[in-house]
Amino acid sequence: MNRLNEGRKTRHLVLHDYGMGGLWWWVWAGSAEEIVEACAEVEVVTEPDLVKRVETWSVAELHLDDPEPNPLTSLRAKRDAQRGQPGFGALVGRDRVYLRSPEGEDGEVYLDELGPDGRRVRQIELRADGDAIRTTAEDWLFNPPSDLYDPQYAALEIGRDEFEDAWRRARREPAE
Repeated sequence: MNRLNEGRKTRHLVLHDYGMGGLWWWVWAGSAEEIVEACAEVEVVTEPDLVKRVETWSVAELHLDDPEPNPLTSLRAKRDAQRGQPGFGALVGRDRVYLRSPEGEDGEVYLDELGPDGRRVRQIELRADGDAIRTTAEDWLFNPPSDLYDPQYAALEIGRDEFEDAWRRARREPAE
């Protein structure tokens, strides 16, 4: 798409949420889908109250087809590198996704239930000693989305039954 087709573009609020903060832009593109297909680790924000609030901020306006370099350059390069890999986009469009993380330094493994936006809904920490702790979105201060286009996540997918069995066996950790 080029500036000659500008009449077909609409402005979208785009967020790169990295947990402790985020980068915001207004991005002109043909659709919200075009943005997330072109740029890794971004989401198009549509919640009306949040969009209205951000309209009062000083946020850069970009066009998805702006010449490089621009603030989206690294996110576009990351998406381009992912595009040809097995599993690219395999998890997009699902109501729920279930993942098993690789084993951590202390032998812990996390099972995550993600919503269609890539945010954790529920999580189970399987500890090396056999203990299992379950948490929900209300337990987390930060919950940045996982990019469901990223092929690394397709390789971590598990079934719903495996997650639910572990959830039933896990316990809630008492609040401190």
